[in-house]
Amino acid sequence: MASPRAILIGVSSLALAGGTAFGLYGVSSPSSHPAAAQGAQLQSADQAVTAAAVPKVTRAQVIANAKTWHPHTSKRVPYSQNKTHGGYRTDCSGYASMALRLPKPGPNTVGLASSKYSKRIKLSQLQKGDLIIDAIGSNTTRHVVIFEKWANSKHTSYWAYEQRGGYGTDHRTRTYGLSSGSQYKPYRPLNIK
Repeated sequence: MASPRAILIGVSSLALAGGTAFGLYGVSSPSSHPAAAQGAQLQSADQAVTAAAVPKVTRAQVIANAKTWHPHTSKRVPYSQNKTHGGYRTDCSGYASMALRLPKPGPNTVGLASSKYSKRIKLSQLQKGDLIIDAIGSNTTRHVVIFEKWANSKHTSYWAYEQRGGYGTDHRTRTYGLSSGSQYKPYRPLNIK
């Protein structure tokens, strides 16, 4: 049996070789190295396994989960990008992650908009539990809300659940994403069944 030191040296050498193959030390792109291309395939497979491990949730469950943070009441969860409630960050993306039962503490807004957790849809396709996300900018300008339903037949506003700065958990009508050129876009979470 190999000594722990020999194993550690072997693992370190393998990590260094992998780092070189993957371009971490200025070597050319993965497409020019078969080992790196294989590593990229393994990373894609790993992401697929991670996404598959996220539990499925119904649209009704997303809304029921959103209500557990007591929106628009004196019991609402205060907003913070640094604190957690039930293991989830108490910012907008942590709140949406909690409602969707994603891994704790929840991906950030950019992560929620990634193909790992959601796909872009049209405004006309929005259904209860879908997300409307502004993934552009900084952590002080990005935002996500959970779509509940249209507020009127003309679709000029909608009811949404959100965790908003300076207030906390809220349920109110919004118009994010409805104007031409808006940075807010509609997304369908991949784990909704």
